[in-house]
Amino acid sequence: MSKSLNRVRAALQAAGIEPQIRETALARTAADAAAAVSCNVDQIAKSIIFRGETSTRAILFLTAGGSRVDAVKAAHLAGEPLGKADAGLVRTQTGFAIGGVSPVGHLNPIRAFLDPRLLDFPVIWAAAGTPHHVFSVEPAILQQISDAQVADFSIQP
Repeated sequence: MSKSLNRVRAALQAAGIEPQIRETALARTAADAAAAVSCNVDQIAKSIIFRGETSTRAILFLTAGGSRVDAVKAAHLAGEPLGKADAGLVRTQTGFAIGGVSPVGHLNPIRAFLDPRLLDFPVIWAAAGTPHHVFSVEPAILQQISDAQVADFSIQP
């Protein structure tokens, strides 16, 4: 089992959650993940990482699978201009590779924001540290354990 997957499992267990982690053929996109677990694409919590241009820190935006992050709204919430987070920054600050970034189990504390659209569902799914693993969780619990601020930053299609 991968170190990243083990770290996510441990973070969930430390929060008192018995994780329901599912292995998929591939869950790099929200559509892939939704098809793999037979749910609505908006029930997939996408982990989008930006680089704070002032702080140089990774900032996490958890958005519903069918939505995109509005860069202007996101920068306003972050309180600084945002840029693209490269693979090195993501790996160094979160411990995850792009495509498998989990909302929990990061190597370093991370500022996080949660799309209120995710709160519309009884259960959502998120990356479990690899492109092939997802876990289910109640959205309010994910918000709590990820220490994410609920805020409007997304664009609905």
